[in-house]
Amino acid sequence: MTAPAWPARAEKPRGLRVVVTGASGTIGSRVARLLDPAHHVRSLTRDPARAARAGVAGRLVGADLADRHGLEQAMAGADALLLVTFDPVGRTHDTNALAAARAGGVRHIVKLSASAVDDPGSQDLITTWQRQCEQQLEATGLSYTLLRSRAFMSNCLGWAPSIREDGVVRALYGTSRNACVDQRDVARAAARALIHPEHSGRAHTLTGPQALSALDQTRQLAQTLRQPLRYEELTEEQALQRWRKRFPEPVAQAMLIRARRQSDGAKTEVANGVRRTTGREPGTFAAWAARHAADFAPQPAPAPTHGPRPVAV
Repeated sequence: MTAPAWPARAEKPRGLRVVVTGASGTIGSRVARLLDPAHHVRSLTRDPARAARAGVAGRLVGADLADRHGLEQAMAGADALLLVTFDPVGRTHDTNALAAARAGGVRHIVKLSASAVDDPGSQDLITTWQRQCEQQLEATGLSYTLLRSRAFMSNCLGWAPSIREDGVVRALYGTSRNACVDQRDVARAAARALIHPEHSGRAHTLTGPQALSALDQTRQLAQTLRQPLRYEELTEEQALQRWRKRFPEPVAQAMLIRARRQSDGAKTEVANGVRRTTGREPGTFAAWAARHAADFAPQPAPAPTHGPRPVAV
């Protein structure tokens, strides 16, 4: 799919031309929405029609990170790029995107990474891939900013079905803690890093204000929802079976190794990256839970259906 021409700069005279990958995702969609009012945003997605129905902001462009030629067309003439990828097995998406960015004249790249890259004890498949991606970006010679995030608070939305149905949260290593971050803070940090040159060459670690366990989060959700919730510990095999439904086997195994690393206490450090990038205090899990309470609430029962009304004869 050929990307449409960029609008004239005169339409938003102080705006930049920004390409957002993963525009239908948790971070990309928020960044597009934050930047679209003042900047020219080209939102890349594999399914523009679906993204349009979801209300994704920016000019929607069909693109696949596996298609370097299509990416070159999408990035031509852009000033900045938000690079959000997840390709720890194939390991081609960042290669394609960076080559396209250089060919297209992109001047600055903001890469969403993970804070585990700074932990020498983290050697799982996903973390080693993320380190490789950072090294590839640094080798391009382009201006860049690295955003190394902890786990998103929004990962807890995966508990919504069991909370609605049974009032239960099921997780692995329920007492291990992670300084999880509100996805809105990550999006704000990315948006600012894309348009403010003072973040060039920096790596920011993004965390929430405190390290929390699944048990802590369960208690907070129970308080927010005003209903009792029960926590049930998963075995490693049960957790693996769940990950295997979503990911290929090497990634599922990496998820288990990462969970073990968290249980060793490696993910509890609180950083000031959110404050440095956004000028705001990081959001709390309590605030996140209040904002998402409806996602955990029981779904209303469908309206009863009735057959056709009899016709008087």
